[in-house]
Amino acid sequence: MREDIFKIITSLPEKDLQHQLLEQSTMLNYDKNDVIVREGQYVKTLPIVLEGSIRVFQTKEDREILLYYVEPGQTCMMSLSAGFFNQASAIKAVAASTCTILSVPTRCIAPWQRRFDSWNSFVLKTFRKRYGELLTVFESVAFDHIDKRILDYLRHRAKKTNTRQIQISHQMLADELGTTRVVISRILKQFETDGTLILGRGTIELK
Repeated sequence: MREDIFKIITSLPEKDLQHQLLEQSTMLNYDKNDVIVREGQYVKTLPIVLEGSIRVFQTKEDREILLYYVEPGQTCMMSLSAGFFNQASAIKAVAASTCTILSVPTRCIAPWQRRFDSWNSFVLKTFRKRYGELLTVFESVAFDHIDKRILDYLRHRAKKTNTRQIQISHQMLADELGTTRVVISRILKQFETDGTLILGRGTIELK
């Protein structure tokens, strides 16, 4: 058994659940930017990330708003909700990097919740975690100026990767924050003038 699958299986200790996961699920591989879930799609499988990460966002009028990332050991709350209630997906999910997932049929979600305490806990913790993240996104969009959101995002990204130089284009940053490239470029140029950061080709370095 692959180590990443082993970690998922052993985090859900009921032996019968482990057997069900191995029997019912499929391991799938995606390249960066591959679409995993489309907006309007009826979700029939739940992705649990083994390696890499999934970017979950909404689009409107050719603009994107990032909701959250799904990291190893996690699943997508919006896919979970759509699959559980047999509704069309309200989000789009793409592979943020080379990605391996465990694809679980949505028909298993409710029966496993009733039968296995650890699976029920996994589902509830997913909702709780993502709910908090969505509240943070809402508060940021509703109350923070875009310049603060840009700096907060860059600092979080730098802390996560443990480097001051961030590999990201102005368009990618605009997509992450739900704004336009023109706005991003204007504010980044002002930050560079103020000495807050240094702009490079496809990079932004925080001072």
